[in-house]
Amino acid sequence: MTPELEFRSDMKLVPVRKAILPLLLEAYNEDPEAAQKALPWLDASNNVQGQLSDMLFDVENQSEVDRLHFWWIRCEERGNFVGLIGLGDELQLLQSSYNLGYWVRSSYQRQGIALEATRRVLHWLENKTIENDGFIRIEITVHPHNEAGLATASRICEEWGGEIIEQFIGIEIGQRTVPHRMHILDLPRGEVA
Repeated sequence: MTPELEFRSDMKLVPVRKAILPLLLEAYNEDPEAAQKALPWLDASNNVQGQLSDMLFDVENQSEVDRLHFWWIRCEERGNFVGLIGLGDELQLLQSSYNLGYWVRSSYQRQGIALEATRRVLHWLENKTIENDGFIRIEITVHPHNEAGLATASRICEEWGGEIIEQFIGIEIGQRTVPHRMHILDLPRGEVA
């Protein structure tokens, strides 16, 4: 089950529910181009509201079975939607358990929120992995033009002992193969597959 996680005195990670659709749409419409970089599966020429609604429905339905964990970042002071962070199952490598994705809406960027939220999620996942005496490999795939996403992924790898794969990985988005930069982390830290 996906828990609520506090990660700053003024922000909380709250499990995603279908009810946040209006907040998510508002954040998307603030800067659709920036949102598209972080959510490349979205087809901006198609019904964006429907696609986001479907995503929220899928995530909420799978959050109980420990396959997906998605949170929305909530600013506690005003209840504002700040962004999304999640552990999904769109994987490129056979040994991987989750892919990690994050998006912070434009008005909250450049405050280190994605990095802090990621640290909190990774600490939770690492503790859970240690309790279950397990091993987890996490992928972070970032489009090479998403400079903020690349910077965050590099910092995460640096802090958590991950590695950056030198070759680009082709990811199917719509009808095209799009090159992405891949980063890999293993938890608990220090473990080798």
